[in-house]
Amino acid sequence: MLTIINFEKRQSSSGKEFFSLILQGGVEMVRSAESGQYYATIKRCSVTSTLDEVACKAMLGDQIPGKIEKVSCEPYEFMIPQTGEVIELSHRWSYVPVSETTHSVAISQTTSYEDVMA
Repeated sequence: MLTIINFEKRQSSSGKEFFSLILQGGVEMVRSAESGQYYATIKRCSVTSTLDEVACKAMLGDQIPGKIEKVSCEPYEFMIPQTGEVIELSHRWSYVPVSETTHSVAISQTTSYEDVMA
């Protein structure tokens, strides 16, 4: 299950305003590729909507079925907020409905710092 934790007003390339819902999953334990130690992380993503601001506010805290999964994309630059370091990523986190989710184990495979900070 995912929780709607926030929403953001955005603008399309044509100038039309819309709202995106911010979804958050539960805590997951991931093993660091560098240290081999486990750390806790939470995946988040945004989903565009046709909802108005009132409806978005009313949905805060609601839970919806689905998962947040890593999806490959064209490489892009990302700045790590804590350090200011700019890195190149080639993935994003995306909402996937329950019927489309892949089977996974409770503890994710070894990952790097960049995978977590996306």
